[in-house]
Amino acid sequence: MQAVYVDHAATSPTHPKVAEAMLPFLTEHFGNPSSIHGFGRKTRHVVDEARQTIAKSIGAAVNEIIFTSGGTESDNTAIIGAALANQHKGKHIITTAVEHHAVLHTCQFLEGIGFEVTYLPVDETGQISLQTLGKSLKDETILVSVMYGNNEVGTLQPIKEIGAFLKEKDIYFHTDAVQAYGMVELDVKELNVNLLSVSAHKINGPKGIGFLYVKEGTKILPLQHGGEQERKRRAGTENVAGIVGFEKAVQIMLETKAERQKKYQSFRNHMINVFKNEQINFRVNGHSTEYLPHILNVSFSGTNVESMLVNLDLAGIAVSSGSACTAGSVDPSHVLMAMFGESERVYSSLRFSFGLGNTEEDIQKAAQETVKIVKRLTKQ
Repeated sequence: MQAVYVDHAATSPTHPKVAEAMLPFLTEHFGNPSSIHGFGRKTRHVVDEARQTIAKSIGAAVNEIIFTSGGTESDNTAIIGAALANQHKGKHIITTAVEHHAVLHTCQFLEGIGFEVTYLPVDETGQISLQTLGKSLKDETILVSVMYGNNEVGTLQPIKEIGAFLKEKDIYFHTDAVQAYGMVELDVKELNVNLLSVSAHKINGPKGIGFLYVKEGTKILPLQHGGEQERKRRAGTENVAGIVGFEKAVQIMLETKAERQKKYQSFRNHMINVFKNEQINFRVNGHSTEYLPHILNVSFSGTNVESMLVNLDLAGIAVSSGSACTAGSVDPSHVLMAMFGESERVYSSLRFSFGLGNTEEDIQKAAQETVKIVKRLTKQ
């Protein structure tokens, strides 16, 4: 049985060219970039080159990029770092109810040490209201964190509009762009963001490496202490092989962006058409026009998400839900709960996400197997 992987929003396979680029830095070029001898200078050079490539990909300056271990560390560093460095101005933070847990749990941690956090609601498409954001601002507000594209339903937030609005208020703005990077055009100057988080393993790079963009002049406190790496903003010997792999993944991403956008939109349309033609009862979750093309979240009325996941796995189809499946129970997705409340859609939704290696035949198979399972479960 040929397995089909349509869970690229969880993690993506490492591109063969990325692995190839990394290999010499796992075997031959092992120097510490902080060492002044030849071994160190060799690795320092490739780290500097990668930083240039990555900075250019979002319209940033080289000194505005901090390498991290991934999206979670980038989110933590941005939010905790900005909160602690600016608490003399106020202790109020605004985020949304549909953020990744790397943001939500970080905000909950800050609440535990005396900060106040407002969690903005979303409408049924998963978007926040600029008006509600405006009404939530206080004199003590120091930071707003809103994700660019949702990892569960793909909905895009009005980041450019939020950035322009907050710039006038002199409030720091952070966006978690982990799912959006590589799928949409990102220019930090146009977006007016102070902080932006990215992870390599979502764009066919290696796990364990990411970056945080910190706009020049933005004050954050480092979370790690030790050496003076990353201009004293993130101590620890650099993950050179990971950084090299990240750069290669970014280069491939930039070369293939238009082609991938078109392909994933085609996959999305194809899957929806199969569901329509087979006349099963389904609804697409998320915004109808403002969405990431590689993410398709669908609720199948009359089904149970746990049964769907188990049956699809047995059929060789790897998908996911926004739910945390545990023995005998499924915790509902906080994103879908924020969108629909206590509704059947929350308990019957699957996320299909497309990426490297997927073919139209894969999408056809995944869609047809899903249809079979839905028909079987709803018949029961």
